[in-house]
Amino acid sequence: MAATSSSRSPHWYGIPLRVILLTFIGTLISFAVGLFFAIFGTVILSALRGIHPDFRVAYRSVALPVGLVAGGIILVLSIVMEIRHYRQTRALTILEKMN
Repeated sequence: MAATSSSRSPHWYGIPLRVILLTFIGTLISFAVGLFFAIFGTVILSALRGIHPDFRVAYRSVALPVGLVAGGIILVLSIVMEIRHYRQTRALTILEKMN
């Protein structure tokens, strides 16, 4: 018995939603990881120098640029991947309907 699965055709309006969601989540994660390592480095550096840690440096000079750069990269890559996936799914749906 052959299993018949009817796949629905892809919709273009799903692409921006997935791109924005993926970019937002990826930017938040990269900001958090960058902030964690920046705080860790700030604490170690201030302990070695014998001064109080200034965590503004961790936020402004490290975590924010890391988050912005990673967000830009994630945005471009997710747009490319989603468009490629949309075209492939659309082509496969057309081929499936031909049979």
